[in-house]
Amino acid sequence: MPPWIPRLILLVFLAGLGFILALGIVRVLRGFLVLLLVSFFLSTALEPGVAYLAKRGWRRGAATGVLFLLVFVVGGTFLAMMVPLIVDQTAKLIDRAPGYLDQISEWLSTIGIEFSGDRLGEAFTTLEGDVEGFATDIAGRVFGVGTALLNSVFQLLTIALFTFYLTADGPRLRRTLLSVLRPDAQREMIRILDIAVEKTGGYFYSRTLLAGLASLVTWAVLSVIGVPFALPLGVWVGTLSQFVPVVGTYLGGVLPVLIALLESPGKAIAVIVFIVLYQQVENYLIGPRVTAQTMSLHPAIAFGSAIVGASLLGAPGALMALPAAATLQAVVSTYIERHQVIAEPPPLEAPEPVEPA
Repeated sequence: MPPWIPRLILLVFLAGLGFILALGIVRVLRGFLVLLLVSFFLSTALEPGVAYLAKRGWRRGAATGVLFLLVFVVGGTFLAMMVPLIVDQTAKLIDRAPGYLDQISEWLSTIGIEFSGDRLGEAFTTLEGDVEGFATDIAGRVFGVGTALLNSVFQLLTIALFTFYLTADGPRLRRTLLSVLRPDAQREMIRILDIAVEKTGGYFYSRTLLAGLASLVTWAVLSVIGVPFALPLGVWVGTLSQFVPVVGTYLGGVLPVLIALLESPGKAIAVIVFIVLYQQVENYLIGPRVTAQTMSLHPAIAFGSAIVGASLLGAPGALMALPAAATLQAVVSTYIERHQVIAEPPPLEAPEPVEPA
């Protein structure tokens, strides 16, 4: 046996053992690694704003704190507007449900379908009893609910803490990590990090700009139509349409359509028409101009990236998928040389049949 074969076997064994060990560590620390990845993504998104303030004499810690405060104020205002809206409209829906059932019964009877509102009312009563039983069961598990709530709060605080330090101490951390690389590798890594910051920051910049515009337009149109709570609904539609990939516009449009339906079917139809028209205007006129210099992705790539991100990390993965795909696309286009496609060759002619001798 050649002397190098035992060494090769030992090397393969150690490599496999190391891979299995690394995979086990990743599985154990998966939750922590996801929090760290989300924090890195958020710090990369905040980096352009912090760098802008730092160039004007702000300390990075103070600049990061101001941006954090701005994000919390905007998020708190959004929740303060949406909670009363949801409570009020839910109460109205419950109050008007019997009338809607009668209207549905009358409409179905006109097309030959027998529908008993009383039977559906009994079904709702049964469902109400099931819901009450479920609520009682949940109340009996209040300790588990409280533990889950505390765990969620802890995760949010962990993300906020990591994001703050990754942003405030970003340059020092980058220097520490780059110091273990050779100078040529450092230059390439700095280039990749700059692309990631540009694309992620550009993603949030363009999405925020489009969300603000969509919120204002939706608020104005809903006010003209006469839909109640036009301002919070406008903010709701604008936020979901821009920060939920692919289907955000239609998910955000469900709530204003339902609230308009509580007023009249005509208002609901008007809201549907507006949402469809505005989506087309944004996709073909407004969106390309805003994202041309920040993050331009083919819709198919964006859709596929969102599906992959959601499959891997759930909702955070879907949110991070688009800027990650844009960064990967920019890195690939930077390091891969493209060539002009040659003219297509002429089509092959079918061979002439050979006559039998």
